[in-house]
Amino acid sequence: MKFKAGGQDGEVIRRMTDAMSHRGPDADGFITEEQVSMGHRRLSIIDLSTAANQPFEDNSGRYVMVFNGEMYNYLEVRQLLKDYAFRTSGDTEVLIAAYAKWGRDCLQYFRGMYAFAVWDRQEKELFIARDRLGVKPLYYYKDGDRLLWASEVRSILASGWVKRRLDRQALADFFTFQSVSAPHTPVEGVRQLEAGCWMKIRNGEVEHGRYWDVTTMHEESAHMDEQQVKTRIRELMLQSVQRRMISDVPVGAFLSGGIDSSAVVGLMAETGTGRPNTFNISFEDQRYDESPYAEMVAKKFNTHHTRLLMKPSVFLDEMQSALDSMDIPSADGINSYVVSKAIRNAGIVVALSGVGGDELFAGYPFFSQFMQMQKGKAWWSVPGFARKVMTPALTGGWNPQGRKGRMKQLLELPALTIDQAYPVLRQILSPGDLRELTTLADGGPLSTAIGEELKARKGQLQRLPLLSQVSAAEYIGYTQQTLLKDTDQMSMAVSLEVREPFFDQDLVEFVLSVPDRWKKPVYPKSLLVESLKPLLPDEIVFRKKQGFLFPWEVWLRKELRSFSEELLQSMARRSFIKGDALLEYWRRFLAGDKRVRWTEIWLFVVLEYWLKKNEIEC
Repeated sequence: MKFKAGGQDGEVIRRMTDAMSHRGPDADGFITEEQVSMGHRRLSIIDLSTAANQPFEDNSGRYVMVFNGEMYNYLEVRQLLKDYAFRTSGDTEVLIAAYAKWGRDCLQYFRGMYAFAVWDRQEKELFIARDRLGVKPLYYYKDGDRLLWASEVRSILASGWVKRRLDRQALADFFTFQSVSAPHTPVEGVRQLEAGCWMKIRNGEVEHGRYWDVTTMHEESAHMDEQQVKTRIRELMLQSVQRRMISDVPVGAFLSGGIDSSAVVGLMAETGTGRPNTFNISFEDQRYDESPYAEMVAKKFNTHHTRLLMKPSVFLDEMQSALDSMDIPSADGINSYVVSKAIRNAGIVVALSGVGGDELFAGYPFFSQFMQMQKGKAWWSVPGFARKVMTPALTGGWNPQGRKGRMKQLLELPALTIDQAYPVLRQILSPGDLRELTTLADGGPLSTAIGEELKARKGQLQRLPLLSQVSAAEYIGYTQQTLLKDTDQMSMAVSLEVREPFFDQDLVEFVLSVPDRWKKPVYPKSLLVESLKPLLPDEIVFRKKQGFLFPWEVWLRKELRSFSEELLQSMARRSFIKGDALLEYWRRFLAGDKRVRWTEIWLFVVLEYWLKKNEIEC
C-alpha cells in the first residue's frame, strides 16, 4: 500500500506473491490500483470454483480483500447476512460481506484461523486483522511512503524494498526461547501483527487494537459442578472438531496414538461426516514407534488408516529442505516438516492435529512444578539478600545448564508469580549462557519480548486459576511464538493445511475458567480424558508417552558434525557472538559434556543457516 498515489507496483506484488507459491499452488490473482496492490496464492479447500479466487471484491465493488486461512463458522455468519446477494458458496465472500456490514465489529462473529486485509476504495482505508490465537501469521513493514504486509517474511523481502538487516532486539528471545517473539522478526523494520489484534491504515497513519485476549477471565464454569464442567468440555470439543471438518476436499488427521490425537480422531468419527482418514508415521526402531497404539485407535473408530513407515535417516535426508522452508528461524519444526510432507504426498490437503492438548489441559511437567512451588511460597517472602546467601546451599552450587541452575534462578526471583517463573521454566539458554556466549547482555540486563509481555499482563494473568495462568502464559509464549508458527510454516511449505481443534476460542475460554481443583491432574490431562469418557481406551490413556525423540545428540556428533561445525565457525565471526566461547562450547559438547545440550548448539546452527540463506546483514 502506498500512502501517496502514483506508480504501478504490479511487478513487485508478483514477486512477493510468487515467493509464497507453496502456500497456494492452485491459483494466483493480483490487483494493482492507484494506492494499493494485492496478490494471493490459493490452496483450494472450500468452494473450489474460480469464482472464489482472490483478491475478492464484494458485490458493491467498494471493498476488495485477500484472506489466508479458514472461517469455520461461515455458514452461521452467512445466515446473519440475508441482505447480501452471494455469488459464491465459500467463506471468503462471507468474510468480506461481514466486513461490509459491521466493519471492525465483524471480528466478534468469526471462529477460525485467519489473517486478512480489506481495502476500502471509498474511504481509502486498509484494515488488517489476525485470528485470536495466532494460528495464521501476518507480517508487515512500514516506512514513510508505504506499507507492505504478507503471510511470510520472505514475501516482504522479495519486494526489494526492505533492507536485509538483522534485528538484534530479536536475538534475546530467539536464544532464550528458540524462536523470535512478536512484535519482532529477525529482520529490522519487519514486524508481526500480534494474535487477536487488528490494524487500520489511513492517510499514512496506523491505528492498532486488540479484540481478544487469552487472559480475559470468563465465568461460564463458576456455577457448574464437576460433572457439568466435564459435560460442557465434551460439547465444546465435539463442536470444535465439527467446525474443522468443513471442507470441499477430503480431511485427514495425524494419529500418533497419544491422548490428544486419539481424542480428535474419536470425535471426528462422532461427527457423522464419514470414516476419518488417519495417518501414522511409524518406525522400525521400537523406541520411536507408536504405530500399534495408532492402529488400536484406528480400529476402534473404523478409520481409513494409513501407516507411513519412515526411517530416522529420512529426517537427516530432509533436514536441509526443512531448513530451507523456515520462513523465520526456529530450533524446532523439523519433525513437523517431515511428517507434513509424508501426509501431503499421500494425497491429503487438510489434516486435523492434536497439537495444543498439553497446553490447554496441563499436560506438561512444568504445570505440576509451578503448583508444587506454590507450597513453598514463604521462601519468596525472605529478603532478597538472604535468599542469595542461602541459595547455593539449597541448590548444591551453581550449574547454569542443569536443573539446579534453573532452580537457582527460580529461588532468586523477586516473586513466585507466573510472569517471573514462566520465562525460567521455558528457557533454552539461561541469562548466564547468553552472557558467556554472546555480547547481547554486555550493555546491561537482558530483556525479552515474552518476558515484557508477561509483566505487562501480570494483573490479568493473576486473576486466572493457577493452572490457567500457566496455560495463558504458554499461549503468550511458546505456543504462539514457536508451536503454532512452526506448524504453519512447515505444513504450508508442502501445501498442507493443518487445523488444530484444541485452539478453538470457545473451548479455550471455557477451560481456562475451570478451577484448579477439577483440572489438577490425577494423571496427565485427566480432565480431558474424564470429560470424553468412555471415548479413549485405557491402553492409550495410561501408556508411556513417546513422541519424536530422535537421536539428535548423536547426529550432531556424527552425521551432522561437519555441517554444524562449518556453520558454527561462521557464526563465531558474528559481532554479537563471543566466538572463542562458542567454539569452546561446541568442543565441550563433542567431548560429551552433559552440561551442554544439543538443543543449545542447534540454536546457533539454525540461525546461521537462516542468516546465510536469506543474505541478512548483521
